[in-house]
Amino acid sequence: MSENLDLVRAIYADWERGDFSRSDWADPEIEFAIADGPNPGVWTGIAGMAAAARGLWAKDLHDHRVEAEDYREVDDERVLVNCMFGGRGKSSGLDLGDLRATGAHLLHVRGEKVTRFVLYWDRDRALADLGLEE
Repeated sequence: MSENLDLVRAIYADWERGDFSRSDWADPEIEFAIADGPNPGVWTGIAGMAAAARGLWAKDLHDHRVEAEDYREVDDERVLVNCMFGGRGKSSGLDLGDLRATGAHLLHVRGEKVTRFVLYWDRDRALADLGLEE
């Protein structure tokens, strides 16, 4: 198993417990992108990534979690993570786990840091963007 895959697995181990407090895995100038869905955009730096993430989850969800379903090394620098999102809607009370809310994350790793993180709400779009098939 590669060092990049080890790093990515460690990130998701925290996230599966609902712990999003660490950012030591991120390059200070990380590019965080949301490729699709209701709020696409690009943010730079750890503070930008944190603000975007708070805007996505903190205002709408209780107990947000991300569960990695599988990891795929795309090349020497990129790891694709198929994941399932969990949490309960603050207004609706709906449990995302019951809805099987799935997506994918693409992490670019260089020098033991994630330099780019792309969130896909649509897993098929991630595969298409990468020229991969399920």
